[in-house]
Amino acid sequence: MYDNQQFQRQFLQPRYWLTWLGLACWWLLVQLPYPMITWLGGRLGTLMYLLGGYRRKVAEINLKLCFPEMNPQQREKLLRDNFRNYGIAFFEIGMAWWWPTKRLNRLVQLEGLEHIEGLRGQGALLMAIHYSTLEIGAAALSARCSIDGMYRAHKNPVYDYVQSRGRRSRDPAGVVYPREDVRGLFKALRQGRVIWYAPDQDYGRKQSVFATFFGVPAASVTATARFAKTGHAAVLPFSQVRLPGNRGYRVTIHPPLENFPVGDDVADAETINRKIEELILRQPDQYMWIHRRFKTRPAGEPRPYPKSK
Repeated sequence: MYDNQQFQRQFLQPRYWLTWLGLACWWLLVQLPYPMITWLGGRLGTLMYLLGGYRRKVAEINLKLCFPEMNPQQREKLLRDNFRNYGIAFFEIGMAWWWPTKRLNRLVQLEGLEHIEGLRGQGALLMAIHYSTLEIGAAALSARCSIDGMYRAHKNPVYDYVQSRGRRSRDPAGVVYPREDVRGLFKALRQGRVIWYAPDQDYGRKQSVFATFFGVPAASVTATARFAKTGHAAVLPFSQVRLPGNRGYRVTIHPPLENFPVGDDVADAETINRKIEELILRQPDQYMWIHRRFKTRPAGEPRPYPKSK
């Protein structure tokens, strides 16, 4: 294993030249004025929608399961808007990594910082969800206060290096923990650190219980309650949404969850899912519906998604 914060001589090998070229083009594109970035991103997202593919099918199924009250036309509009947001998110990742902090801050309305300041040394889970704008939210908060995060290495080591450098650029004191480093996370929480953590995906049966998500049984991780209890940590819901009219972003640290955890895995998972639903409904077109949220099913129940090619 290499240190993903350190440049490696192997990164200069010819097999990585196309990666470097792609990153250079990406960097150049995000130097454009913000209105042009969102326009280009919207066009890219429309192209992604038209090309279709497996992930569009996944999103269609998720929207049908989670919003059965919508008619087909409403869900189709939401799906199209959702893919436009994925296109914009491609540029927003580059903005989060490479824009100067001063330029980024001009577009960000940060609310609820007092909830972190009010911790007074207590550790906290910054409970995020997978909005398409999640990189912007993390970057905006990292520019104001030091937070840690959880990390999964990218298969391409050059991309992994650039990603890690970009995410750490505004907060050199922040630590990024591998997902499997549970002991390190507990230690950080007990030392009063704030850790970015997103519990809204399907991580399999082993570390989950079934709790409803928009009325559908979904494998829901128990780790949120476990971290809160063992790490003596508060749980602060965290959201970031893109505002209309190129007005930038609203990044919000919400008040800590009350009476959590209660010690019942299913009840605690239901509490987390209700809060996640509440955050999603603030801007459903910006949520990552392309994730197979219902791939793990109760015994005897078939998966709703087709097999990927």
